[in-house]
Amino acid sequence: MSPPAKHAKLSLLDVVAQSVGFMGPVFSGTIVLGLLIGLNATGKGAGSAAPLAVVLAAVGMFALGWLVSAYARRVRAAGSLYNYVTLGLGEKAGAAAGYVYYSGVMILGAAIAVFVGGFVHDTLKARLGFDAIPTLVWQLGLLAGLLVVVHVGVQVSTRAQLVLALVSMTVLTLFFLYVIVKTGSGNSVKAFRPSSSGDGWAGILFAVLYGVLLFTGFEAAANLAEETGSPERHIPRAVLISLAVASAFFLLGTYAQVAGFHFDVHAMQQAAAGSPLVTLASGHAYGASWLGDLVAVMVMLDLLAVYIGVSVSVGRGLQTMAKDGWLPARLARESARRGTPVGATALTGAVYLLCVVASQIAPKLVAPAGASGYGPWYGWLSAYGVFCLAAIYLAMAVGAPRGLRDLGRPVQVWSCSVLAALITGGAVFGSIYKVPQPTLTASYLAIASVLVAVVAALVVKGGAVTGEVPVREQVAP
Repeated sequence: MSPPAKHAKLSLLDVVAQSVGFMGPVFSGTIVLGLLIGLNATGKGAGSAAPLAVVLAAVGMFALGWLVSAYARRVRAAGSLYNYVTLGLGEKAGAAAGYVYYSGVMILGAAIAVFVGGFVHDTLKARLGFDAIPTLVWQLGLLAGLLVVVHVGVQVSTRAQLVLALVSMTVLTLFFLYVIVKTGSGNSVKAFRPSSSGDGWAGILFAVLYGVLLFTGFEAAANLAEETGSPERHIPRAVLISLAVASAFFLLGTYAQVAGFHFDVHAMQQAAAGSPLVTLASGHAYGASWLGDLVAVMVMLDLLAVYIGVSVSVGRGLQTMAKDGWLPARLARESARRGTPVGATALTGAVYLLCVVASQIAPKLVAPAGASGYGPWYGWLSAYGVFCLAAIYLAMAVGAPRGLRDLGRPVQVWSCSVLAALITGGAVFGSIYKVPQPTLTASYLAIASVLVAVVAALVVKGGAVTGEVPVREQVAP
């Protein structure tokens, strides 16, 4: 078992902030809603029944969340899903899962490193006419600031995420409620009827695959187990609280945006260009120019929270795998003064920097015909990262009946395992099925990384699960 952390312990609020910060409800709700509706490469979606798709996705993710919370009572280490897959499918499978999971999280962080600078630059240019600072300078400056925050300490990181996420979510929640109230008699339960989807149940179930993306990173609180006071209590609660908060926010936001366009999917497609929220906030019916500016700022703040959350998770995870012998020992090095991972943070920063430079040197390398810049790079890198995370969610769900066999609740474990496997397996399938190039290449590379990870796990001689708690000491769900 890992020794107790020598530095300040985190509270329940801190670890909730880590999971919520990683999910980025405002940013995800803004970008992914268009995919749910049908503004994606396949043209399929839930249409006006997008809120129903969110409900179904939330049910599946709660099943997965219950499994994570059950595991968190057993393992008090920063390895998160890597440890959980080890308990369910064995040491070598767990090591392979760790390689895949943290490479995926790292590339998701790199995607944000590329995107955030361009988003800040373009937002300031569009809203204020300010473009004196180039995108690359914004990318490098924000990366430097991120590394400072992550190095200074996890408490600073989580508190920064909490403030950023809380402010942005509060503002958007008020706006969503305003839209619903102003819609008045136009509100309808049709948003929860399958018939509201132009593609029927096929479109709704396809949209559920994108709905899973909304919740990516919900388990991030588990990466802070070694730095949390009473992790066997705080981590499970943080995971479920984060899922509940995110589910309520996504459902409210999805319904408000669909209702704001009077359940007219064609109007959303024509006016929103993939982001109904910004259009709705800037329009005359519900918003104004200043409100559109405010929403853009809120998205920016939430994006920064995601940036921090992803980076904290990957640093702690790589450090744990290095301690267990699955990665070079240098990645386990800590700051003697602050207790933060030095080696893992340095590697993370180097990967982020490499992707930022690549996006600048070859802006069209991974872009569809006629496109270029940071947007396509963000989409391509995210496709790789999301596939990796969904694959490990699936592996954890499949191994749960074995990993949690001593829990004493076989019905709940098997029920949640099957439901979570169906949802996450569908997400993996959706990452490949009818996905156009060059995005499909990212998924293929993710599949290749899984094969490489399996070989590496067979070759490398690592250790046992870090921080496993004897059954007698585990806290009951």
